[in-house]
Parts: sequence; C-alpha cells; structure tokens
Amino acid sequence: MEVTKRKSYWASTWLDLEALGVPAVTFIFTQLIGGLPLLPYAILHWHSDDLFRYGFFLAVALVASVLKVHLPGIKATMSANFLFILVGLLDLSYPETLLMGCLGGLVQTLWQAKPRPRPIQWLFNLANLALSISAAELVFHSKVAAGVGFRWPLLMAAAATTYFAFNTISVAGIIAMTEGRNPVHVWKECYLWAFPYYLLGALIACGVSAINRLVGWQFGLLAFPIVYWIYRSYQTYLSRLAAQKKHAEEIAALHLRTIEALSLAIEAKDHTTHDHLRRVQTYAVEIAKDLGLDESQLNAVRAASMLHDIGKLAVPENILSKPGHLTPEEFEKMKIHPIVGADILDRVQFPYPVVPIVRSHHEKWDGTGYPDGLKREDIPVGARILSAVDCFDALASERPYRRAMTPAEAMNNLSAEKGRSFDPRVVEVMERRYLELEMMVNAMETERRRLDIAPKIERAAAPSSGYADLPNEAEVRATSFLTSIISARQEAQLLFELAQTLGNSLSLKETLSVVAIRLKDLIPHDSIVFFVCQDGVLIPEYVHGVDYDLFSSIRIPLGQGLSGWVARNQKPLTNGNPAAETFHLGGSSSRVTTLQSALCVPLRGRDGIAGVLTLYHREKDGFTKDHLRMLLAASSKLGLSVENALQYEQAQSTASTDYLTGLPNARSICLHLEKELTRIRRSRRPLAVLLCDLDGFKKVNDKFGHLTGNKLLQEVASKFKSSCREYDQVGRLGGDEFVFVLPEVTKDLIVEMEKRLARAVREASRAVCGETLVSVSVGSALFPDNGLSGEELLSEADRSMYELKEKHYSKFQPVP
Repeated sequence: MEVTKRKSYWASTWLDLEALGVPAVTFIFTQLIGGLPLLPYAILHWHSDDLFRYGFFLAVALVASVLKVHLPGIKATMSANFLFILVGLLDLSYPETLLMGCLGGLVQTLWQAKPRPRPIQWLFNLANLALSISAAELVFHSKVAAGVGFRWPLLMAAAATTYFAFNTISVAGIIAMTEGRNPVHVWKECYLWAFPYYLLGALIACGVSAINRLVGWQFGLLAFPIVYWIYRSYQTYLSRLAAQKKHAEEIAALHLRTIEALSLAIEAKDHTTHDHLRRVQTYAVEIAKDLGLDESQLNAVRAASMLHDIGKLAVPENILSKPGHLTPEEFEKMKIHPIVGADILDRVQFPYPVVPIVRSHHEKWDGTGYPDGLKREDIPVGARILSAVDCFDALASERPYRRAMTPAEAMNNLSAEKGRSFDPRVVEVMERRYLELEMMVNAMETERRRLDIAPKIERAAAPSSGYADLPNEAEVRATSFLTSIISARQEAQLLFELAQTLGNSLSLKETLSVVAIRLKDLIPHDSIVFFVCQDGVLIPEYVHGVDYDLFSSIRIPLGQGLSGWVARNQKPLTNGNPAAETFHLGGSSSRVTTLQSALCVPLRGRDGIAGVLTLYHREKDGFTKDHLRMLLAASSKLGLSVENALQYEQAQSTASTDYLTGLPNARSICLHLEKELTRIRRSRRPLAVLLCDLDGFKKVNDKFGHLTGNKLLQEVASKFKSSCREYDQVGRLGGDEFVFVLPEVTKDLIVEMEKRLARAVREASRAVCGETLVSVSVGSALFPDNGLSGEELLSEADRSMYELKEKHYSKFQPVP
C-alpha cells in the first residue's frame, strides 16, 4: 500500500511539472542543475575546526527553522534561519554553512506543511538555498570587494543583501510563472518588506561573531532569544498585515456587493432576469484578463459591467419595455442613459476608472456610436470590451419582439461587425473563448438556482368545494428582492398593454383573445373563459385551455355555478371548486372537469353586469390574493370594453343583416361578392351569382295578411340557407328578392341548384299557407363569362330572372 502511495505521489509530481509550462520548467531545472551539485561538493570538501560547536549551531539553526511565518498573498514561508547562515559566513567554513543552511531550509519546507510539498518543490528550495548561500559566501570573501574599501560591517551587509536578492527573486519568479502574475509585483508585494530584517540580521550576526571571538561561542548561543524576537516580530507584523488585508478585502467585497445589489435592482427594471448581468460580467472580466489589463482596469471592468445601465433610470418605462423598434424620438431619449449613468457614478468616486467605461460603452469602433462619437483607441478599452459583450448578450437573450439567438448565431452576428462596431481584438478573443465562457455562466447560474431554492412550505388541506374565499397559503413564498422588482415591472407593463389593447379594438373576439394572451403572462392558469351575460344567462364567448369542449357548451343561469354566483352578487371569488359550474345541470351532464380551483371576477358595464371572467387551475388553491388584485385591476376596464364590443357587434349586425330573415342584407351581400371576386380572380376558379324572385307572393299577402307573408319570407330564407353549402352566401335584396353567391359552381350545377330552390319554395309555402301559392323565378350569371365585376354579374342575373318571370306570367300557368 505504501509503495502505491509513493508511486502516486511521484506521478502527480510529474503531472504538476507538465502543467507548469515550458518557461517555468526550464527555470526550475536550471536552478536544480546549478544548485544541487553544490551539496555533494560541500560534503567532498568538508572540514570543521570544532564539530561540537558546529553541532550546537546546527541544532539551534534547525529549531529556528521551525519558527516560520506564512507570507501574505503566496504559498511560501519565512524563518530566522537566515541569521545563522550569516553567522556561518563569519565563523564557519563554507561546507558547514551550506549544509546548515540547506538542512534548515529543508526543515522549514517540510515541518507541519499542509499540503505535503512535492519533491520538485523542496528540491527547488534546496537548490535555491545552495545558490544563495554560495553567492553570499563569494561576496563576503571577495577580494574585489575588499579592494574597493569594503570592510567587515559593509561586507556583511553586502552578503546579506546578496543572499536576500538570490533567495527571494528566484522564489518570486517561479511563483509568478506558475500563477500567471508579474514577478516584479510578486517580489515587491511579498518580499521587499523583509529586506530591513536581513540588514538587521547582518548587524546581529556581526554582534554574535564578536561575542564568539571575545568570550567564546557558548555565549554566542545566547543570541537565540534574539532569533525568537525576530520570529515574533515577523509574526506580529504579518498578522497585522493579514488583518489589514482582510479588512480591506471585506470592505472591497462589501463595496462590490452593494454595487451588485444596486445593479440587479436596475436590471430588474429593464429585463426579466438578471442572467444578463452574470453573463456580461463573466465575459467582460475574462476577456479583460485575456487582453492583459492590470488589476485597476479589471476592477473597473467588473464594476462597470454591473452598473453600465444605471442611467436607464432616466429613461421612461414605456421606452424600456417597448416590444419593438424605437422611433427616432424614443431612441434620442434612450441615448441619454450613458451620460446620466456616468454622472451618477462620478459622485461615487471609484478608485478605478469606472465612469469612462460607462459613458463610452455605446461607442463604436468606426466612430458612429454615442454619446461622443469616439473611435478606435480613443474609446476606453473597458468600454470596447463591454460594448461587444453587451451586444452578444442582447442577441442571445429573449426579447418580446424576437426569439433568442443561439450563442453561435450571436457570435456570427458579432463577427460580422468586427472592425466596424467592435474592436477586432475583443471580438477575436470572444470567437476563441465564447463556448468556454458560456459554460462558465451556465455553471454559475446552476449553482445560484441551487442556492436560491425556496424551502417547501407544508399547507393544510383546504375544503375542495363551495364558494367561500378561502385563506390561501400558496402566496407565502420565499422570493428574492429581485423577483419582487421584476414582478412589479411585469405587472405594470402588462396592465399598461391591457389598457392599450382594450382601447384599440371594438371586435369582441379579438379583444378577448389578446386579453387572454396577456393574462397568461400575468397570472398562471390552465384554462380561461369569458362569459357574456345575455338575457339572464352566461354564455361562453371565449374559451381557451383545458376542458375546452365542456366550457364551450355550458350555459350558466345567473346565480348558478361559480361564475353565475359571481354575476348575480357582483363579487369576486378565489379558489372555488370548478365542478360547481355544472351542478345546475343535475344528472344531465356526465362530464366533470379535472380542474381544481377557479378565480372569478365580475365584468361590470354601465348599467349592470356585462359578463364574468373566470380562470381555472389544475391545482387546489392555485390562485393568490395578488392574482385576485391584478385580475380586478385588469377587469376594471374590461367590463366596459366587453359592453362596448357587444353594442358595436349588435350595431354592425343591424347594419349588415336583414331584420326579418336574419340573412345578410343588400349592402352586406354586395361586399361579400366583391371579396369573393377578388379571391376568384387570383385562383381563376368559377363563381355563379343567382337572383331569384317569388312568383305569386302578392296573393299570400292579399289572402292571409302581411304577418303570414313575413312568416313565409322567414321560412323561405331558412329553406334557402339549408339548401346551400356552408361557404355559399345567401342574402335578401329586399321585398321577395333573394341573391346567392356560389363559389366553385359551373353552368351544369346551376340547373340542379334551381330545382332545389324551387322545391324549397314549395315546401315553405305548404308549411306556412297549407298550399302551394308561390313559385320562384331564378336568374343566373357566371364569372367570367357573363361579367367581371359584381355589378355586371348582378345585372346579368337580374335580366335573366325577368326573362323567366315574363315567360311565367305570359303563359298564365297555374301553380301546381
């Protein structure tokens, strides 16, 4: 088992080397080749004046190596071992100093190290220490340094400086390579602060060496308390530094969270979700890193990506939410939002350049953007990044006036604008990384949804039937502030659109259809019915959803069922039992709805109830008080609209329908004929127009009176209508004249149609008068043979009909 662990340990070491990259691996192996051979060299050339003294020095040095502190910002440690290395330069031989320093470094690396260092790490540290000690030894014993006037204290300071430089620069370099950071920044941030301690260590080493020479090396070991003091000084300083850094990070995080909360609230006023912000921020920051922006610019991009639309607070809601292209005037109003946003954020006084990015994030690479018309490099690089990312997200997001594009489609559109609207470098990075970035965004969104799941609330069972407005615990939900803001915006927008819909149409079915679509977004439901009140009965005028056939066929008397109760009492009802809608039918209705709850509101007209709007849900207690409030707000104008539409349809029907027979009147039939001719001209299909007149109708009026004559006309109209196909049109021109518009009818079929009409007149005459007193004369005209316009066809049919009438009366044939 132990052998397996060791194999895995060394295998992972080689994997780490492969992951470092060629420059880092080259640097590491250069250090190893240069430093590790110094250890066997020191052993081969070993000599010691006093092994007992060396043993004590080595033991104290190893104890000092255990007293280590963790450096801020990197995975590295520092101990007071360097002090004994400097003493060794003065009082010990080179092999003794090298061995003591390397063993101390090895103890420092391995002692209570979590995680356990890889072999490549401690080998690198050994090589680095060997090189640093050797360089310091060369400087301290350099004849060149002595020749230019360096004496003992200055030589010690030079040696300490050399040791510090070799040791820290190498470590900072490999850390920078592995973490992708600037080596100079790493060295300044993590090591430069310790340089005074090395100079102080050089002074202490000189003192220890002087004590060794004057009173003996045993007294020199009393310097160990100084070592402990240096360790405690390190620890105190770094603890204070870590506390300050943590405090600064907490303040920065608080600042960032405040910005994010504000940006989410703003986003909720413009979009339906905050996926927009997450995608824009992730893309913008990653692209900024790829382009090599420094920390200040990264922070600016991070903040600007969340706050770039804050200026939309100054744009009216109807422009922000308009489901379509803006007018030039509306677009001019929209164009102020970068300026307003920059003015708002200018008061925050960010420590990094957020304001220029927000002001310029709608500028274009070719200078055609707004508000300042900047072009190319004059546009801040953060704004160039944000412009491209914002456009990509807009294309890949759902909008009321178009579907969302796939990321690939959005990227193709963005690439087409490379060099015109967007910085080519930014687009090239996006082309290379958009799939990877999309996966990052999706992973973040999945994690957010997992954390945002509201706890399930157990609800007591509610009664399953009856008309009572029951307490509804379904409205107790754990929702975020963002959801509340989005909901409020959606509600206001949908109510605004409903008001527009109700004011733009007098067609009842069109009005109800559009309202139903809007309500689906506002209040979740599985079925919707608009009942219109006519003569004390609720008639379903519009039905959509589950159990369509059932609700389309029922007629509900006022006071019966849920909707009838609401109509009679003119009070709304929440979460009633939909099965009650068919209770008044008793055993005559075998069908029962599967829906479990209903929300009903009365639609009031000017003089009373105009109808009832009822929503049905599959689940019990499916509606909340908020749903009722929104529906009542929507229904406040809906009742008047329904009443107006009914009156309009009635007036329209009166204007186009013959009051006696219910058939289309002369105006209506002529309009229908023109529409049919327009259609027929495109398809080049046949069409026939028949004109007929009742022969002997005056006898009926003279013998039975005008009331019987009217009944005969009604019966004839009914028989004529049943003799035609569904798409044929029959109308009354006036008196006892009728007209037929018959698509797809040829000359051969007209004879058969004339026989059916004659038979219909005879049957109607016998049914009303008890005998056959009237007959019919039928004239016909065919398109295009007998005319190309409606007027020509009617004229030809009329001429043909009067020819037949003249023949009829000239023969004086009695009616059979």
